[in-house]
Order: sequence, then structure tokens, then C-alpha cells
Amino acid sequence: MQAYYAQRAREYERIYDKPERQADLAKLRADIPTLFEGETVLEIACGTGYWTPLIAARAKSVLAVDYAVETLAIARSKTYAKQNVDFQQGDAYHLPAWPQKFSGSYAGFWWSHIPLEKIDSFLAGLHERLAPGARVAFMDNLYVEGSSTPLARRDTAGNTYQERCLADGSRHEVLKNFPAEGELEARLGRAGSEVRVTRYQYYWLASYRIMAGRRNP
Repeated sequence: MQAYYAQRAREYERIYDKPERQADLAKLRADIPTLFEGETVLEIACGTGYWTPLIAARAKSVLAVDYAVETLAIARSKTYAKQNVDFQQGDAYHLPAWPQKFSGSYAGFWWSHIPLEKIDSFLAGLHERLAPGARVAFMDNLYVEGSSTPLARRDTAGNTYQERCLADGSRHEVLKNFPAEGELEARLGRAGSEVRVTRYQYYWLASYRIMAGRRNP
């Protein structure tokens, strides 16, 4: 997965060019930043930074983390009007022990790439870096027949995979999970309070707040 996204860096944002998805993306570009007004935000798996400038425009500050130095280089090259964004190379499953606790966290197109068996441990590690009451939001794809890449297989743990082809002709198997109806509400309800899940036509957006004293989902 890490090698795939490093190789895909220069063509990554083509996913935002699909004509049928423009109405959803316009709503998300408005809806996501409003969740983090005035917050200190930890962005997980920021990729090429498509969402980072939008969040930074409303947030107090953003620390954007990604594993691939190739995508981070693109994210760093973008314009941040408030100059309130820092970047760090890092592993989402082993986040650094920063001295500060963040009051918000966002991850776009990351949830679907987490193996089902690792979701709880990932959330536990993330929550340790956040202050009580912090708002957490995830955004990802809904599976839409005819628009989404077809699923190629399912493993014994229930994870699903797609076969993707890059512009250089290389083919890659990529883990891509699509939560079933009610799955997000149940999972995030164990992790926090004020759970809200919005389903657009092609995407979903889920948010919740960490409850005081709650570290593990």
C-alpha cells in the first residue's frame, strides 16, 4: 500500500476529476472545514494535501502527517494563506508522542484502507494524541456500481481489495473496505459521543467527539 501511493503521488488528484462526483465534492469542501473552526488539527494520511488548505483556512493550526515523502512534497508545495500548517512524515499506526494534545483530527480516504482487524488499535492510538472532547472526522468512498473500481476479492478477515492500474501500466492490489449500513455508527459510537454520519451520493462523512476519559474504542 505504501509503495503504491508513493508511486501514484503525481496522478493522485485525478480521482477528484470525475464529473459525476463534482456536486458531492463541492458539498464536502464546505462541510469538512466547518467541523474544525478554531481547532488545532491533526490530519492523518494527508496525501497530496487536497483537503489540508481547506481545513487550515478555518482551523487554528494543522499538523499534517503522511507516510509517503512523495505525497508530502506535493502537500507542502500548496499555498496556505494563514501559514499555520506543519508537515511530518509518519506512520498512522505508530504516531509520535507529541507534547501537545490536538483538539481535532481528520483523515480523508484513510478509513477504507485500514484492515478491519486494526481499526480499534488505530483509533486507540489516535485518541491518545487528542484532548478530551476533540472532534474526529473521517471521509471516504461509498461503493457505487459503475463509478467505483470493482472489488477483486475478499480475504478471510472480511477485507476487500481492488485491482488498480497506474498511468505507467503497473497493476496493484489495494485494500479498500466499504462499511456496511450502520457499521460506522456502531463502531464510532463505541469510540465517542455525538456521532454523526452523512452519506452523500459517492462519499460518506463521519464525525464524533472523544468522551472525557475515553482512550480506547
